[in-house]
Amino acid sequence: MSNPSPESVPMISNRQSNAQIIKAFISNFISSLSGKMFSFGLGLMLLDETHSAISFGLNMLITPIIGLLCLVPIGNLVDTYPHKAVLTGSLLARITALFLFAISINFFIGNNKLIPIVLFLIVDAISTNLNDTCYSAAIHELVNRHSVQRLSSLTQSAISLSSILSPALGVGLYSFVGFTGFIGLEIIATIAAFGVMLTMHFHYQPRNQQIAPQSHHDQLKSFRLGITYMQSRTMIKLTILLSVILNFFYTAVTIGTPYILKAQLHTSNGPVGVLETGSAIGMLLGSLMLSIFPTGNQKRLFWKLMMPVLVIDIQIGLLGLLFSTSQSAANYAIIGSLIMGILALALVILNITFQVYLQQTVPTQLLGRVVATMTTVNSSIMPIGTLLFTIIFQNTHHGGLVLIVNSLLLIGYTLLLLKPLHQAIRTDQSSSI
Repeated sequence: MSNPSPESVPMISNRQSNAQIIKAFISNFISSLSGKMFSFGLGLMLLDETHSAISFGLNMLITPIIGLLCLVPIGNLVDTYPHKAVLTGSLLARITALFLFAISINFFIGNNKLIPIVLFLIVDAISTNLNDTCYSAAIHELVNRHSVQRLSSLTQSAISLSSILSPALGVGLYSFVGFTGFIGLEIIATIAAFGVMLTMHFHYQPRNQQIAPQSHHDQLKSFRLGITYMQSRTMIKLTILLSVILNFFYTAVTIGTPYILKAQLHTSNGPVGVLETGSAIGMLLGSLMLSIFPTGNQKRLFWKLMMPVLVIDIQIGLLGLLFSTSQSAANYAIIGSLIMGILALALVILNITFQVYLQQTVPTQLLGRVVATMTTVNSSIMPIGTLLFTIIFQNTHHGGLVLIVNSLLLIGYTLLLLKPLHQAIRTDQSSSI
């Protein structure tokens, strides 16, 4: 079965594309910086009050569950209605939720604060999922084909730059303005990002002008079209298998690193922030590299995907080795930030390379459903990983050893998929010719 390329869209000039890229960069930087500071402050507040490893994993627990529950309506919504209208509704709902959250949070004390926090994170997860899916599906309406990778790379650069600034700003503001201050900043930032989005021009295709309400049966039938298409692409199915396991084990790094440093190695918040900064610098370098050196062509796609995966596998083991052998806070900060930087760089290269491949080979009218399905499937394992590794880390004094074992298991799994994935990529590329 051949893989159709995305259909033609109204001509978008390079000048128009560049203007859209600048707006996307600004919008993503504002929302990402405030959002990461908010999440960092939320994690620190919960860790200080509950002393639980799940403090930095609460969002990872909620987001995949909501993504799974909302998978069908979000995928169909994005592929049915004009993308700008969807984004407008999503951001307005998030702004409203933030105002209600700010008003209600101080009525709860201690662990009871989890009630408004969880309720807000549910709304936030729906909005974020909808926004990410919508922007991915609308990429051909924002820029021309030659600017797809540049938009993806510079958007990631905005997120990475905000990640560099957010740990230091987050720790400082957490001390001065408290968690309530983060909520206020998030409200202002969301309104600003909403304003930038309103200035962006979406070059719609004719299909977006014919909208009819769908029954529940029609919703499922429409969504199954996307599933059927994905089943015809062995390359996509194997990539999902790989990314599900990678996300599962990477959960140990996300929730384990701050817990190991603070609860097991008894460091301050400083090393946690430094490692976060190192990771953000790696993300920034990776996204800038891809904006300068295009990978839009599919030559050597197998190695462009597998080399970053192997680097990620190895870096997880090196991070565990560092935590197991060193007793110096300086080493945790310096060497740990280097390891996290390399890990994040490889992760960005892997993500952007595959995103561009999807956007170049999946028809636009199916892209929303495909992206929503892949995002949900890839992240659906994270709640299990969050709960499992929370239990493991809280019942062992050797968190570094957990990361080492994870690394070895990941390397073995990656090696098992090398041959079938290589064959799938060759078949996928030959069928598109």
